[in-house]
Amino acid sequence: MQATAAVLNQPNGPFSIEQVDVAEPLAGEIRVAIKAVGICHTDLVIASGAMGLQFPAVLGHEGAGIVDAVGEGVTDIKAGDKVLLTFNSCGACKPCSHDEPAYCNHFVPLNMVAVRGDGSTRITRDGQPVSDNFFGQSSFATLAIANQRNVLKVDDDADLSVLAPLGCGIQTGAGGVLRSLAAKPGESLVVLGAGAVGLSALLGGLIAECSAVIVVEPQESRRALATELGATHVLDGQGDVAAAVRAILPEGADMVIDTSGFMPVVEQSVNMIANRGRIGLLGVPGSLDAVLPVPVVQFITQGGTVRGIIEGDSDPHVFLPELIAHHKAGRLPIERFSKSYRLEDINQAIDDAHHGKAIKAILLID
Repeated sequence: MQATAAVLNQPNGPFSIEQVDVAEPLAGEIRVAIKAVGICHTDLVIASGAMGLQFPAVLGHEGAGIVDAVGEGVTDIKAGDKVLLTFNSCGACKPCSHDEPAYCNHFVPLNMVAVRGDGSTRITRDGQPVSDNFFGQSSFATLAIANQRNVLKVDDDADLSVLAPLGCGIQTGAGGVLRSLAAKPGESLVVLGAGAVGLSALLGGLIAECSAVIVVEPQESRRALATELGATHVLDGQGDVAAAVRAILPEGADMVIDTSGFMPVVEQSVNMIANRGRIGLLGVPGSLDAVLPVPVVQFITQGGTVRGIIEGDSDPHVFLPELIAHHKAGRLPIERFSKSYRLEDINQAIDDAHHGKAIKAILLID
């Protein structure tokens, strides 16, 4: 079936709006008419050619839409259902069997290698293959094919133009606090970075009823927004950030979560935590060789913890409904930091994000 897609023909773009052909769904697959898709930092990292992406390619992994067709064996989703798309997982390995699909043993081939397991693609252009299957969806297009494990049915009245980013960025930030670090009422939280993931972490801290939430962010407008959303303190990230945190929390913070990947500040997180404090790493550094030096004796004495986090430790079929409920209740006002664009304006949306004019850009499709 013919579709319109934002095709990446070379590393680092620009994206080109082109006509492509999308195959019929195979067994276990679900074809979705995409109505909205968020732009995530991971899309832009992979667009550089990272992870060996072959061009041309269609990216996009925060899709939402209406089911168009289902393949053989799909029983819980039908044509006409509204759905959110999220990351893919195998469902059979040890982490998946322990309800930890974000750490699926096959996460990389199922999400980062833009072909099916048999090497085929769902998308072609003029009869030639186009790399797709990114995060099991490639949703920068009017049609995308996903899989049973990365599709979540939502209510008929769900606003897909708002909820699309839940599938990656929002669940990563909020889940990093609520699930990965298991925030408890009365604990204190420091969030490094106030992009979409960082603001979602802030909201996760408020949902968890943290007593203090400090946001560290160099952009004044984002600090202001963090305050409006409920941060108790904001810092600009200049100078000795650990000392600034301890000026607010003399015993240190119970949790620090990094969403920035900016190592000069991330390195200071080891001196921000209280006894039994936890550090969660979400942000991807500019260098794959980045290292966080941990003072071993200090951490033994404090009982400190540092851990990496993927997708907020989300089990999407459990956690995404929780996030939707929080949004309905007004506790997760993600529209406060979202900005909508048309699919054909994807390059403008990315440029606005690079220049601080948009925090979470969402592409809309008629």
